[in-house]
Amino acid sequence: MDNAVPGKTYQLDALVVGAGFGGIYMLHKLRNELGLDAVAIDRAGGVGGTWFWNKYPGALSDSESFVYQYSFDRDLYEQTPWNTKYVPQAEILAYLNGVVDRYDLREHVRLETGMTEAEFDEASGTWTVRTDRGVTFQSRFLVTGLGLLSATNLPKFPGMETFAGRLVHTGAWPEDLDLAGKRVGVIGNGSTGNQVITATAPVAAHLTSFQRTPQYSVPAGNRQLTAQEHRAHRENFEANWEQVKNSSVAMGFEESAVPTFSVSPQERERIYQRTWEEGGGFRFMFETFSDIATDQDANEEAAKFIRRKIAEIVTDPETRRKLTPTDLYARRPLCDSGFYETFNRPNVSLVNVKENPIESVTEQGIVTADGTLHELDVLICATGFDAVDGNYVRVNIRGRDGETLKEHWADGPTSYLGMATSGFPNMFMILGPNGPFTNLPPSIETQVEWISETISHVLTSGTGWIEAKSETESDWTETCSDIAHQTLFPQAASWIFGANIPGKKRTVMFYLGGIKQYRSILADEASNKYPNFATDADILTPA
Repeated sequence: MDNAVPGKTYQLDALVVGAGFGGIYMLHKLRNELGLDAVAIDRAGGVGGTWFWNKYPGALSDSESFVYQYSFDRDLYEQTPWNTKYVPQAEILAYLNGVVDRYDLREHVRLETGMTEAEFDEASGTWTVRTDRGVTFQSRFLVTGLGLLSATNLPKFPGMETFAGRLVHTGAWPEDLDLAGKRVGVIGNGSTGNQVITATAPVAAHLTSFQRTPQYSVPAGNRQLTAQEHRAHRENFEANWEQVKNSSVAMGFEESAVPTFSVSPQERERIYQRTWEEGGGFRFMFETFSDIATDQDANEEAAKFIRRKIAEIVTDPETRRKLTPTDLYARRPLCDSGFYETFNRPNVSLVNVKENPIESVTEQGIVTADGTLHELDVLICATGFDAVDGNYVRVNIRGRDGETLKEHWADGPTSYLGMATSGFPNMFMILGPNGPFTNLPPSIETQVEWISETISHVLTSGTGWIEAKSETESDWTETCSDIAHQTLFPQAASWIFGANIPGKKRTVMFYLGGIKQYRSILADEASNKYPNFATDADILTPA
């Protein structure tokens, strides 16, 4: 596709939008297994998706390396050379590039090419996709792998355009940026802010963290894997991945079935301490006890343990107060490589922007409400993303009867299974709204394989196109909401419910029922010949 001609329309069987974990595997399934004429496009200058853009200091997976990769090819798994418990960004990016070359996909990926609009034509049963390069694609199937976390969210403070230093978002990191010896400000302290603060503080002249909400974080426990661990991961390949697929969060460990208050206080402390020393945010929330995410009293027990750890680590009383959360432990569970210890450094300061808000940005830096000018050379916005649906509603995607996806999702993003939405035939989303909340590679594999199977069904059944039934989409949305509200997660202001975007409606955007149950629902749908989907014959033939 390197020689695609602007102004020309290319006819395809399938177009994949996005070249991250999902888009790469989808392209492989469509081209190499189904034998379709398929192409992937991506606005980035290279493959890798999230891992192409997020090159900020400290970028690291927070899923353990033995399950943060593909499992569909055992030989690929055997040859993956990751040596640490968690994987640095550069290694993940190199891995994904290697996968593209291994399956001869590179010549079928069109980079620096972003989708600007997509429109479905009922008469021909095809999608017409226009791009910012003037190249148009017409395809029967449209698969979007736009990424959960790729529509960057940049805050709007008065005077930001006047800042004379470097202003960057962690999700669009410039490769020429050197932070050594610089006065650095970081807005945000979620997973990304946590990582970039911890990695930058040792090299910066001074680092100022502008924090809105203190977070619960536990050690990552990142370390070199032993030869014995490497051997066990390879020898136990089938058992490990079987466990992942039959678990809830797909993180490679057995989730606890033990309620918090079924053991003595001493035993609780021992279990918390052991898991703290082992490391891992998801382990701490889901491997210790079974009810931290569902029972408020159990949640408070875990939260108190983390607060005690913060009190032990942070030496300055005022800094300790600002860093200590008092709300529920019910956001995406974080882990770190010395986050709280970083605030003991003499070159690190902390501003609580709830108590002392950012008033403006000037040429020299940030002015807070108390009148202080925080002089900066670099201002880093670790302010996250317009998650899940953000990339979809920024593009003009038009389905049947001229309805746009933005109009369809006016009351919040919806789908069936996180992959299909009513009125948008033969369009399948990888990690669309209300997909599973898990370690992502296993969910991506699950979805890509199901989409591939579904496309094969459409091709062999004589059907022109299929789409999720409207009532099914409504029922799935209700199911996701019901499950979410059996947990404590909706009670915390979190990006997983859209709370980080000013003016965005709070809505459930994930299926929290676990990957085992999710896979069972998908299997039933396929084996029963897609009863929750309508075909072109159903829609175009009057009842």
